[in-house]
Amino acid sequence: MNSPVPPRGSGSRPHSRDRHGRGMRGPVAPPQVPLAISRAEAFDDLVRDSVARLERHWPQLASVEFAVQEVPRADESELRATDEAVPLGRVLEGDGERPDRVVVYRRPVEIRSRTRDERAVLVHEVVVEQVAELLGLAPETVDPRYGQD
Repeated sequence: MNSPVPPRGSGSRPHSRDRHGRGMRGPVAPPQVPLAISRAEAFDDLVRDSVARLERHWPQLASVEFAVQEVPRADESELRATDEAVPLGRVLEGDGERPDRVVVYRRPVEIRSRTRDERAVLVHEVVVEQVAELLGLAPETVDPRYGQD
């Protein structure tokens, strides 16, 4: 005779596999492999690298906040109906309690670049343009290599 199968959760043994018997899935790649970095994290790294390059020559940028936002928001006048193109970045001048802020819009930049190298160049150009606007200088003054990549 066949012995009865114990009901699930009866405590006969720890349940370490999913219902198909394959076990728990692990990560696709270990954390040290670039695959484990999301597109947003990779974009943030590009902005950080660009800011670090500029801060060496412009120490006053240490007091400026740099941020990444997915897209410009129409509800906060970041995107105007009169604009012909979607902006890639924006400068928000600070007041007494908030520091100046440079925002880079991730999705518009990603759409305009095909490879990581193109994206890195475009991110740097956007950061340089926004810093130049904030400082009241020409982009070529902020970074002499601007537009040459």
